[in-house]
Amino acid sequence: MMNLFNDSPKKQGYAFPPEWAQHEATWLSWPHKEASWPGKLDTVYAPYCEFIKVVAKGEKVRININDEETKAFAISELEKVGADLTQVEFFLQPTNDAWCRDHGPAFLLRNHGAEKAVVDWDYNAWGDKYPPYHLDDVIPTTIAKHFNLPLFNPGIVMEGGSVEFNGAGTILTTTACLLNKNRNPHLSKEQIEQYLLEFYGAEQVLWLGDGIVGDDTDGHIDDITRFVNANTVLTVVESNPLDDNYQLLHENLEALRAMRLPNGEALNIITLPMPSPVIHEDTRLPASYANFYIANKVVVVPTFRDVNDGPALEIIRNAFPDREVVGIDSTDIIWGLGSFHCLSQQEPAITL
Repeated sequence: MMNLFNDSPKKQGYAFPPEWAQHEATWLSWPHKEASWPGKLDTVYAPYCEFIKVVAKGEKVRININDEETKAFAISELEKVGADLTQVEFFLQPTNDAWCRDHGPAFLLRNHGAEKAVVDWDYNAWGDKYPPYHLDDVIPTTIAKHFNLPLFNPGIVMEGGSVEFNGAGTILTTTACLLNKNRNPHLSKEQIEQYLLEFYGAEQVLWLGDGIVGDDTDGHIDDITRFVNANTVLTVVESNPLDDNYQLLHENLEALRAMRLPNGEALNIITLPMPSPVIHEDTRLPASYANFYIANKVVVVPTFRDVNDGPALEIIRNAFPDREVVGIDSTDIIWGLGSFHCLSQQEPAITL
């Protein structure tokens, strides 16, 4: 392990930028797996393409696509919503599933943003829950090779949705996910921390506990707590004491209040409501307003035809005064057990 870390990205000056830093592109993997949206796959394309349309107003959208036939279908769906196809680039790279946040490349920058690299963490579909995943597992390496970028392979399982960054040395994650025995059972908490620090170029890891009910990833951070700047987080809370999320989200809020940044500063905490439970076929889905995506010109927020949609959008608008905040109905998409942040992965822009 020590040899691995001696030449780590952090040692070479690389770090993972925050999501609000300037993007070159947003990466997606086109949805095609019927089993991810049983009986509803055809209903996800309209909101998915609407997401592409609004993100493409400020950056390129790069889409992993299985074949030419699927590409033609994707183009026809994007044309239906009036997306700017000059901003969309397709890459014929077959995938098993659509969750690019977790299987996509983690892009690092160094030298004040002048150089870019890729980290390819191992990927096992959230603890081997949804095989096969061999195509998804190689996506970061395929992309790094295509763009001739330096590539790092830590050799342990990690997912993009399990980690959150403030761009100033702090990573936020959950014990429920990263310490789950279905990921890296051979590693201690301290060893996992060292991997995070060395391969994301950070100074500290802050740990929350459980994720929300219905989250099949074992508790990804991007459904509960998100940085909006270097010292501010938006975190979801449940107001109904009888709801299964009430206690665990209260415990996470208390943990956030006790946390300190490397300079000793406390976090500025803004609370977000939760939508009412979203149930489909007797299954509670992991619906959360925290699964928003920060693009160059917009912040895209999942909405759920719920009374709290409006208040949540207003809170997020206040947190991002420099961007348009757009709500897109995620009621059908969330049947796949994720939303817009889970589906996307940002590629930072090189700054010369």
